[in-house]
Amino acid sequence: SILMQRKLFLYNFRNLRKAKGRRETYLCYVVKRRDSATSCSLDFGYLRNQMGCHVEVLFLRYIAAWDLDPGRCYRITWFTSWSPCYDCAQHIANFLRSYPNLTLRIFMARLYFCEDRKAEPEGLRRLHKAGAQIAIMTFKDYFYCWNTFVENREQTFKGWEGLHENSVHLARKLRRILLPLYEVDDLRDAFKILGL
Repeated sequence: SILMQRKLFLYNFRNLRKAKGRRETYLCYVVKRRDSATSCSLDFGYLRNQMGCHVEVLFLRYIAAWDLDPGRCYRITWFTSWSPCYDCAQHIANFLRSYPNLTLRIFMARLYFCEDRKAEPEGLRRLHKAGAQIAIMTFKDYFYCWNTFVENREQTFKGWEGLHENSVHLARKLRRILLPLYEVDDLRDAFKILGL
């Protein structure tokens, strides 16, 4: 089926702060061609990681095989259950540099190992610097995914307890990751002055 099962979506995209047991990454995508002020949908669907290959790399291989027209503009939107790891972020950044006529928006349910001692935050910063628009999924994004990618049998999406609070928490964390380092130092100095 081109649509994801409800249980699969709800289990893998739940924005828990500690998502134990969720080892796979799912990626829902929409590919559009921009023609002046209008856009034309070309494809949509979902993928998951396969043995030895992360889902982001699978998608990049898939879209590279399309032989995109360099004279046209394309917009790809991803909704992912995890943010990209450092290596995938590098692959995506390199891909975007190779296709200047392509824009990528990534909405993530959770941040993948984005702690201070890990490389993933640097990968997200490089991805952002390469032009990818990255954000944490909100209720509106879950609602859109439910109606676009999920076999929902006409059921309305109902958020789970903590969806909004976890989205806000993760969005703040992502914002801190993406802040240029000098701004972080300025904020630390300001907090010290205020005694916080």
